[in-house]
Amino acid sequence: MSKEAHETIAKLLAGMKASDIRKGLALAKKTAPRADKKTVKSLFDVLSTLFYIDPLDRPDLAPLLDEAAVAVAGLGPDVIPLLVKELGSGDVKAQMVAAKSLGEMGVAAVEPLIRTYRAHKNAELRSFVLYALGKIEAPEVVRAVPLALESARSRDADLRDTAVRALGKFAEAIPAGKIPKSTRARTVERLRKNLADLHPGIRAKAVRSLGKLALHGHLTEEERATLERTCNLILGKDENFEWDRAYLVRREAEQLLESLQAEAKDAARKNAAPGGKTRKDG
Repeated sequence: MSKEAHETIAKLLAGMKASDIRKGLALAKKTAPRADKKTVKSLFDVLSTLFYIDPLDRPDLAPLLDEAAVAVAGLGPDVIPLLVKELGSGDVKAQMVAAKSLGEMGVAAVEPLIRTYRAHKNAELRSFVLYALGKIEAPEVVRAVPLALESARSRDADLRDTAVRALGKFAEAIPAGKIPKSTRARTVERLRKNLADLHPGIRAKAVRSLGKLALHGHLTEEERATLERTCNLILGKDENFEWDRAYLVRREAEQLLESLQAEAKDAARKNAAPGGKTRKDG
């Protein structure tokens, strides 16, 4: 990349107009495929400045943050260490976009993120590592499930919250039957315990993640039935009428019940049709 091209990209990205920033992103994407390592580092340095845009201060630029994450991911695996470093920057805005970009990197980012988690005990950094892993839509994230299980019982509420969410995201990315039996059982048990968390947001995410396990074929019929009973308890639909006091938890339980019941009706229709097959446990 010529010095002139670099200066042009940097100038466009430094502008306050969305149209200029978009032009800069387009030019960077055009340059990336034929960039050497030095150019990749140079492009990362200018592109990553967009990570620090405050979407609350400049809502008109908010859509560009996702575009910046995609553009940086397009630079290839050489930027993974740079993105991982951004996860520890201490600036939440930059950390969120860096995590999204690592998610866009896919399988290549799984092992570097796992190594980073294991190398650091800092709860904030671990939280963003798990957030990034949850953005990766690939079966290989199964290797990260034990990390999320560990953090789902952390004393740090933010880390616990992110870990519980990540377990649900992993359930979406991993095909049914591909989570090791013992790990799957531990995941169900851990999320059930998180249903009793003092923080409503964590309880709500535990409901949602258990739902994702169910809807993506990771639960047995018995576990699905138990989950339905749990949702009814959360909604106060038992003889004691003791519901969860947090509306967002009850909302998650109600939405999950609707989804489970809709799936059951759909499965029944398919099974009743000629040649229908009974759904197998995950």
